[in-house]
This record gives sequence, structure tokens and C-alpha cells, in this order.
Amino acid sequence: MNKRKLLSNDGQSEKQYLNLLKEIIKYGTDEQDRTGVGTRKIHGASMRFDLSDGSVPLLTTKFIPWKAIAHELFWFLSGSTNIKYLLENKVTIWSEWPHKKYVGATGDGISLKQFEKKVVQSDEFAEKWGSIGKGYGHQWRHWEGPDGQVFDQVSECIRLIKTNPSSRRILFHGWNVADLDKMSLPPCHLLYQFFVADGKLSLSMYQRSCDVGLGVPFNIASCAMLVHMMATECGLLPGELFWVGHDVHLYQDHIEPLRKIQLKRTPRAFPKFVIKEKPPTLFDYKISNVDVEGYSPDERIALSVAV
Repeated sequence: MNKRKLLSNDGQSEKQYLNLLKEIIKYGTDEQDRTGVGTRKIHGASMRFDLSDGSVPLLTTKFIPWKAIAHELFWFLSGSTNIKYLLENKVTIWSEWPHKKYVGATGDGISLKQFEKKVVQSDEFAEKWGSIGKGYGHQWRHWEGPDGQVFDQVSECIRLIKTNPSSRRILFHGWNVADLDKMSLPPCHLLYQFFVADGKLSLSMYQRSCDVGLGVPFNIASCAMLVHMMATECGLLPGELFWVGHDVHLYQDHIEPLRKIQLKRTPRAFPKFVIKEKPPTLFDYKISNVDVEGYSPDERIALSVAV
């Protein structure tokens, strides 16, 4: 492991995120975007989080629903792309895309809540309309080659960490060009690469499109959970998370709530991520296997999702 000094987990680490908010607000370029909401953006940013003390970068200056993040990660790792599992666990962060596709295809003006209810209640409806396409989990676990061969990228990472930890090829990604038109949303966080040194497992994650107000807090927490889980699976200790973003932006309707509320709050130490019971494999995690200790954030800040 490199010997550089990382920011201490006493609120200093979270200031990286708060400073990024300030930078985008002050120096960003305003631009219209695919969603029609409009963004203020900068090119390129990075953050580094020390996970070796068991911490997970769940922001303390606003409430982040860690169980929703964990369920989403378990969903990705399962290889599933159907939101039925998420909805059964009261996670609605992926509902807008299948709902939008259903309304566009059928002309049925059903509300989002009604759509979610039908997905949960009907296996047939969920099978037909509940998928996000060949996104995230499909590519992580079921990448399809041109000859029909299927590649389980995450399992291959586990194998390499255990058998060849010095490899510079321990990575998985979701940007399968052949399948982009089969995804409700092409992956924003798309490249994960592991690094092993001194008995510790670290991760670099590259994100092409970074919704800093709403999405990035989920993304960094999810990556950190993955490091803890993968390290436990491979008999290693957690190291650090290095996050890299390309198009780093705030949606226009997020700027004022973040400026007036979040940036006036004082960050505190991140909580700890606890694996209470290791499941048989990385792909068998349930919410009962994990917990977060010492998380007492400030109140939630309501931000809308741009679809």
C-alpha cells in the first residue's frame, strides 16, 4: 500500500465532497442536458477515502439511505436487472426508467406508484415491464461475447485477487458498446479496478457522468461497501477508495438546496460498515448480513431525480 497520508475520518474526509459542491457552483458552466433540467458542470474531479478503519463514506451533512444503497449493490451483484427485488425491499430509485418505457410503449397513463405496485404484485407484469435492460448487473455477471460465451466479470476479479493479487487486470466494467441500446440508462459508474498491497484491498472507480447532488453520495458509499465485502470474501483488509469523475455536474434545481442547506452544515466522522455474518459467497449477501454503526446524519435534503 502506498504511504501517502489520507484525510482523517473526523469530518475532513467529507470536506472533499463539500469542496466539490463549492467548486461546481462557483466555477461550473451552465448547460442544457439530455433530461431538459439543465446542469452546471466541471470537467474532471477525484476523491480518496480511507476505509482501513472500517468506515464507509456515508455523508453526515445530509441523510443517505444506506439500506437502499446496500440493496442496490446486492441487486447488481446478483446479476439481476429487474426492479421487482428492489421494490420488494422498498427501494424505488430505479423505478422511473421502466415506468417511462411502459407509458411510452403502451400509452397507459398509469402513475409511478401504480406501476410499482403492479410490478410487485404480478410476476408476469414484472417480467415484461420491470427490467432496466442489459445494464449494470447484467454486464457485471453476464457479459455476452460475440460468440455467445458469457463472462462473469466479478467472479473473475475474485479469482484473480486470490490467485494473482499483483495483476493489473483485476477489473470489471459495464460499458458494453454492443448492448448500449438495450439499456434503459447506459452505466454512469462504469469501470471498477482493484488494487492489492500490504494485505489490503483498494478500489478505483471511474464514473463518466456524475450527478454530484444526488447520485455521487450513493456511488461512493456503494463502492466502499463493495470493498469491505470483497476484502472479506478474499481474506484481506479494506484499503482505500479512489473515485474519479469525468462530467461532474449539479442539476440546476439542486444548486440552491445544496448551497443554502448542506453547505452550511458541519461534517462529522463517517460511520463504520459492519459485516455481522459472512455469507457463503459475495453473491449471497442480505441486509441481515450487514449493518452501519455510528451513523447520525443531519436531516434529509429533498432532491428530485432527472430522468
